[in-house]
Amino acid sequence: MSAWPEDMKVGPIREWPGTMTPAQSRRVSPFRASLTATLKTLDRELYELAETRAHQLSAEMLVAIPAGSFRLDGRPRADARAEHPGVILSMDTKHGHLSYPCDTFTVWEDNLRAIALALEALRKVDRYGVTRRGEQYRGFLEIEATAAPAGFDSVAAALAFLGGFVGLGVSEMTVVDGAARRALRRAQAVTHPDHGGDAAEFQRVSLAESKLREAGVL
Repeated sequence: MSAWPEDMKVGPIREWPGTMTPAQSRRVSPFRASLTATLKTLDRELYELAETRAHQLSAEMLVAIPAGSFRLDGRPRADARAEHPGVILSMDTKHGHLSYPCDTFTVWEDNLRAIALALEALRKVDRYGVTRRGEQYRGFLEIEATAAPAGFDSVAAALAFLGGFVGLGVSEMTVVDGAARRALRRAQAVTHPDHGGDAAEFQRVSLAESKLREAGVL
């Protein structure tokens, strides 16, 4: 049985913040981990985000499982089926109230793992002393305030991001045949979590891909 973090509430999604990723743009996850392994990682990251070691962090995970498919203890039943794969993890931390919506991948368990790995990656930013006051979390404070998921607001922004992985500018990405696809493949290879890449950066690559597919560029 999966060991859910004791200090995390689980419930059905009431409303998705912003526009969901189109179903045809969602990706099959590269992750090869069980839900139990994901929850173990998430439990550790929630512990690290608590204000003090004695302070119990308040966290809530929302998933698109109908209310009737939850057990009496508030956890989803083993046979519960989600209406869509989106997951929202919100928590009150030492950095403020953070919110992480993710519907990049085709099943909710993989989107939860993406969030857990992103939290791990953000925490590791502090390892080299570059940040000291949780600056890397500020973007996720804004997500909650504006009710909009992280992503790219234009095709040009997505192309510029992917082009950086192959040394091409936006203008070159639009005129060189197949440049966008090659840049996407390179970006996926470089940021892939299973190959030592950064989980948060990998998610950004997926968001760029979604934007380009939505616009018919890929």
